[in-house]
Amino acid sequence: MASIYWLIFFVIMIGIEIGTLALTTIWFAGGALVAFILSLFGAGVELQLTVFVIVSFILLFFTRPWASRYLNKNTVKTNVESLIGRTARVTRQINNEMGTGSAVVGGQEWTARAQDPSQIYEPDTIVVIQGIRGVKLIVSQEKEE
Repeated sequence: MASIYWLIFFVIMIGIEIGTLALTTIWFAGGALVAFILSLFGAGVELQLTVFVIVSFILLFFTRPWASRYLNKNTVKTNVESLIGRTARVTRQINNEMGTGSAVVGGQEWTARAQDPSQIYEPDTIVVIQGIRGVKLIVSQEKEE
């Protein structure tokens, strides 16, 4: 009878994975498949559950990083991540000592600070976004080629 439950669980996990394509339930489907095979050979429910948990976590921890790297390589950066490396135009003098500065990127004005605290950037200077801390852009001078 346990075989039917493992098979149903396997089908549900595969269905969820097909519906979401998020690599979240496929690992548990693998564990359920192994437990299903064990149940066909007459293994006890305790052994089936133990093997299900072990196989699921082995698949999760050892194959998920590989799968994420190769299957999600075309993932588009969103929100704040997409700003790093872009250029911005200084709209208000960036001076870390004075605690002033703002820059516009993508039509939005952000509070900005210099990556090098000794640097001061005047309005209309083009800077490169090096990072983001909280709601502040961390910028540096655009390199001349």
